[in-house]
Amino acid sequence: MDRAADVTRVASPAARRAGDAPSLMCNAVAPLKHLSSNHVCELIRCYSEALTAHRSVIDALNVYPVPDGDTGTNMALTLRAVTAALPGSSERHSDLDWRRRLVDRTWRFLPDGYRMQLVCTCIHESALEAGRGNSGIIVSQFLRGLAGSWRESLRIDASSLAGSLEAAAEAAYGAVPDPTEGTILTVGRDLATAAAATARRGAPLTEVIDEAIKAGQESLDRTPELLEVLRTAGVVDAGGQGLLLLLDALAHVVEGRPLPEPPEVAAPVLDDPHHIEGAGDVADLRYEVMFLLDADDDRIDAFKDRWGEIGGSIVVVGGDGKWNCHIHTDDIGGAIEAGVEAGRPHRIEVTDLHEQVAHVDHVVSPVRTATGVVAVAAGDGVRRMFESYGAVQVVTGGQTMNPSVAALLEAVERAPADGVVVLPNNRNIVLAARQLHELTDKEVVVVPTVSIPAGLIAMVEFNPEAQAARNGEFMEALASEVVAGEVTRAVRDAVTPAGPVAEGDYMGLSGGEVQYTATDLASATCGLLERLVGDEHEIVTLICGAEATETDTDAVERWLAEQRPHVELETHAGGQPLYHYYIGVE
Repeated sequence: MDRAADVTRVASPAARRAGDAPSLMCNAVAPLKHLSSNHVCELIRCYSEALTAHRSVIDALNVYPVPDGDTGTNMALTLRAVTAALPGSSERHSDLDWRRRLVDRTWRFLPDGYRMQLVCTCIHESALEAGRGNSGIIVSQFLRGLAGSWRESLRIDASSLAGSLEAAAEAAYGAVPDPTEGTILTVGRDLATAAAATARRGAPLTEVIDEAIKAGQESLDRTPELLEVLRTAGVVDAGGQGLLLLLDALAHVVEGRPLPEPPEVAAPVLDDPHHIEGAGDVADLRYEVMFLLDADDDRIDAFKDRWGEIGGSIVVVGGDGKWNCHIHTDDIGGAIEAGVEAGRPHRIEVTDLHEQVAHVDHVVSPVRTATGVVAVAAGDGVRRMFESYGAVQVVTGGQTMNPSVAALLEAVERAPADGVVVLPNNRNIVLAARQLHELTDKEVVVVPTVSIPAGLIAMVEFNPEAQAARNGEFMEALASEVVAGEVTRAVRDAVTPAGPVAEGDYMGLSGGEVQYTATDLASATCGLLERLVGDEHEIVTLICGAEATETDTDAVERWLAEQRPHVELETHAGGQPLYHYYIGVE
């Protein structure tokens, strides 16, 4: 019996149409034999549209029912930024000299070779900064591999497409230090291998695409066989599903096949934390973002349009290059990134309207040091903890709010230090942080912390007068000694390694696995602590989230006093969203 038979599949409509006759095309034209620079631009735009349309469906393909299913959102935001960087795009902003701006306006009239080079250079350069989240970073590397292969081509035929897909798959694998099979990487490699084999037979462009689609879908269907966690959750790999939409977009450009409509899936569609297609009721928007913006007046209309996509209560006043900006939004990173694209935002303030807690998004150190720390965190209390340990920049981010490479780069450049240690504090942000060294002249050392407790413990070893590399070595060693956990609520029914969980139940997680489930918060937290805290441990740090209650926290304290009396408990108000408790055990 097929082990993947019971998993939630989101079959690519293009795969189901791979054998359709030309008469079923949406355009009554012959299929293309090669791609020009105009077709490459159309491909990127179509892929961006497809990811935006399928974003919620891909988000719902989450391994565990935790409220951080944002693969589709990260991929959609990544492609939106790449699309905005295409020459001639209405969203494209450039600080280049007048010659390049002239080229930008007249690129369609340039010779074919120069036009392809310009388009591919824009994709190659923008994709690096645009990537956010693991899948967003990987798809950005996939696009960079394609663009790098196409840059010196006049036109892209079947053979060059196949070769570029192989280069793209290799680039994607290269972005991950320890590649895991059964993910977007496997899907990308398998579809590239099929395309190359087909091209070697002398097949036309359409057949190469069809075989890649078929192999990619088969590979996606096999992902639960390669990853037990996918099989248990009853889903296929979300990143792989998003990558297949690139082939749908390619088939649309080459043959005129309609872009697929978002299919129905068994997993529920989660609310969009980034509000790509509309902000909904302004009263439901959680954060107020305000900053001063130094930007040319002719960039403000595009800036306001960008803000209009992600929020409400927008006020932008000023002129002559100085603007005061205000928005209510759920996408803090997107609001700030829009300012970075338009000019230079400063005096940034973010207020959690649900908690009415204001905090400054960037902390400026008065003294330049050898090394500064850039940390990623959400929650006013967590932010203050990092600042008290000496972090000079705290980027708002975490679950469902993965900052882009551009947002991290902005923080690195603002840090008043010659070298920078970056603490991602989330498994899904590590890859984005590792792209920074290519984008700055500063020495950047990434300590791959995957939890807030690990990041805070690492700060104990921070010495601002020591070099970044030395700081990174000691900070990583200390962070590796922490046993971290977190408690959150299930957003859907699921089967986990700790047993079945119903929507609304509480789950204790550690090491990326569900360790304990319960119907109430205190029981789930105590059950997790029972598994994490041993006789050798001395300190437990409990960081309380925005939804943790004093009653639950008191119950946890009593349990520790009775069951682990040798352990000292430190309790902090973190104010983080989504996760009721962060736990660190030393």
